[in-house]
Amino acid sequence: MKRTTFWRIIVIVALLGLIGYFVYAVVLVRSQAATEQKKHVLTTFTVISDMAQNVAGDLMQVESITKPGAEIHGYEPTPGDMVRLQKADLVLDNGLNLEKWAEKLYQNVPDVLHVTLTDGIDPMPIAEGPYKNKPNPHAWMSPKNALIYVDNIQRALAHVDPDHAEDFTQNAAVYKEKIKAVDAKLKAELGSLADSNRYLVSCEGAFSYLTRDYGLKELYLWPINADAQGTPQQVRSVVETVKAHAIKAVFCESTVSDKAQQQVASETGARYGGTFYVDSLSGPNGPTSTYLKLLEYNANTLVSGLKDV
Repeated sequence: MKRTTFWRIIVIVALLGLIGYFVYAVVLVRSQAATEQKKHVLTTFTVISDMAQNVAGDLMQVESITKPGAEIHGYEPTPGDMVRLQKADLVLDNGLNLEKWAEKLYQNVPDVLHVTLTDGIDPMPIAEGPYKNKPNPHAWMSPKNALIYVDNIQRALAHVDPDHAEDFTQNAAVYKEKIKAVDAKLKAELGSLADSNRYLVSCEGAFSYLTRDYGLKELYLWPINADAQGTPQQVRSVVETVKAHAIKAVFCESTVSDKAQQQVASETGARYGGTFYVDSLSGPNGPTSTYLKLLEYNANTLVSGLKDV
C-alpha cells in the first residue's frame, strides 16, 4: 500500500511538472508571437527613441540605431544597422543635417519609410564658423520644440499602425503634459539666475534653442561637433569672452573631450561646472536615462555651476 502511494505521488508530480512546462511553453510562444506582431520602429539616436517609446507605449518595438553615449554627428553605420533598417516598419530621424550618415542607409534601403521629426519647427541658423547660416540641428533641446516632435511621432506611428491610433494620441497627450511641466520647472530654475550671471558656456553650440527660450546667453568653443574641435583660435576667443564678462563656470558635453574647456577654465579662473548631456542619453543606470531627465539634469548642472560658492 505504501509502495503504491509512493508511485502515485511520483506520477502526480511528473504530470504537474509536464503541465507546468506546457503552460510555460504556451506563454512563451504567445509572448514571442506578440512581440513579432508589433511594428518595429528605428530611431537615429537615443533621445528620440525615448520620445517615441513614450508615445508608442508597449504597442511597438522601439530601438535606437546609435547607442547611449554615442557621438551621433559623425556616426558610421554598420552592416548590422543595414539589416535592422531592412526589418523596420518606420525610421524616425531628426533632420536639419544632424544625421548625414543616415542618407547612406536610406539609399541602400530605399523602400523604408522615414519621418523627419523637425518638420514644422523654425530652425535657428548657426551664427558663425564653417556651418554659418545652416540650421542648428539641436532643436530637441527646447521643450517647446519637443511638443512638435511628439506630434510628428504620434502621426507617424498612427500611419504605420492605424488600429492603435487612438492609443498613440492618448499617450502623446500624457507625455506632452510631462514636457510642459518640465518646461515650467526649467523656466523657474533658470529664471533664478541673476542678469549678470546668465551665460551658458559649452563645448558645442547645442543650446541655442534652450538659451533662446529661457533668456540666457550662449557661448561655445565650436558650433557643431566636427573635425575642428578645440583649436587655439576657438579657445582664445572663449577665454577672452569669459574674462570680459567674469563668467563663473564653463561646461562641456558628454560625447566629446572636455580638454579644451578645461583649458579655458584654467586660463580664466572660471570653474569647470560639469558635463551636459545633449546628443545622447546616458543609459538606464546613468543620470539622464530619459529625455526629461536630460533636460532637468542640464538645468541643475548649469544653475549649480553658476552659483556663488
